[in-house]
Amino acid sequence: MAEKFEFELVFALPEGEHDPLDLSNAVFEAGFEDPLIGTGARGLLAVEIEEEGDEAVNVILGAARRLIKVLPEGTKLQEVLPDLVSLAEVAGKLNVKTQTLQECGMPPPSAEGLYRIDQIAAAFDTTVKPELLRPVPRSNIEGAKKWLRAGCAARVVNAKLAKCELHPISIDFAS
Repeated sequence: MAEKFEFELVFALPEGEHDPLDLSNAVFEAGFEDPLIGTGARGLLAVEIEEEGDEAVNVILGAARRLIKVLPEGTKLQEVLPDLVSLAEVAGKLNVKTQTLQECGMPPPSAEGLYRIDQIAAAFDTTVKPELLRPVPRSNIEGAKKWLRAGCAARVVNAKLAKCELHPISIDFAS
C-alpha cells in the first residue's frame, strides 16, 4: 500500500552562477506539483517534496534521480532531510509545544541537542501516546508521520552517501 513521505533533498550545485528562477523551473519540469524550493544558500539547492510510494528509500532516490536529470550538469546530491532534528523542529511538525514533547518521553539527544530522526520515530511508535498530544487542538500527528517515515530513510541514504555506496551525481549504488 502506498504511503506519503515528506522530505527535503539538498543538492550542491557546480561552481558558477545559477539563476534561482531557472532552478525553480527545472524542479517543476521534473514533475513535482507543489515543492518548496530553497535557493538562498549560495551553491546549494533545497527541494522539499511530498511523494507517495511503497518504500521510503526508493521514493527518495526516485525523486533525487528525477531532479538530478534536470539540474545543471555536475550537481550532486549532498544530503536528505530530516536526519538530525531538534525538538523544536519535531514540535513544529506536530504543531505542539516543545515542552509537550519532553513530557511524552523523547529519547536522549545524540549530539548538541539534536536527535536522530529514527529514534524520534521509534519513540512515536512505542512511547508517545497520541492522546498526550491532543490537548493542543491543532496537533498534526498524521502530517508529522509522513515526515518521520521519510526521516528514517533519509538516514539510510545519507549513510550510503557518506560511505560512498551511493554516487551523488548518478544516484546509483556503487558496484
